[in-house]
Amino acid sequence: MLKLLQDFLTNLTEGAPTSSPQEQEHQLQLATAVLLVEVLRAEPTLDAAERATVVTALHNKFSLRDDEIAALIELAQDTAQTAYDYQRFTSQLNERFTQDQKIRVVEAMWRVAYADAHLDAHENHVISKVAGLLHVTHGEYIAAKLRAKETAGLS
Repeated sequence: MLKLLQDFLTNLTEGAPTSSPQEQEHQLQLATAVLLVEVLRAEPTLDAAERATVVTALHNKFSLRDDEIAALIELAQDTAQTAYDYQRFTSQLNERFTQDQKIRVVEAMWRVAYADAHLDAHENHVISKVAGLLHVTHGEYIAAKLRAKETAGLS
């Protein structure tokens, strides 16, 4: 799994096409993980509750073992540090995810943001930017935010 994710990252940075269904699935996993990790990175301190929420979101979205999730998050953190925009990640989700799946990614991002019971302005900005790039409507965006807030017990 880690080798496949590393190969994907190499292909992504070198512009080599990936074509196998397994590689395409890994692309989606990494793109989703990077977007969730970006919410973590929006605050200067890494909160354990937020990280646990990222793990849970990835477990819920993809059928991966704990060690695969850990490797995916590590790769996502490395990738996020060198990414200059969200477009390359959101474009993959736009191509392969349904509207409902994209809304669930935005909701997962909100859950990460609310996991520490504090919404930082930078977290809000990241999620708003990603939601726009995923073509999530304002109503869908607000509904996802309210569901995540309620789940966090902050309503």
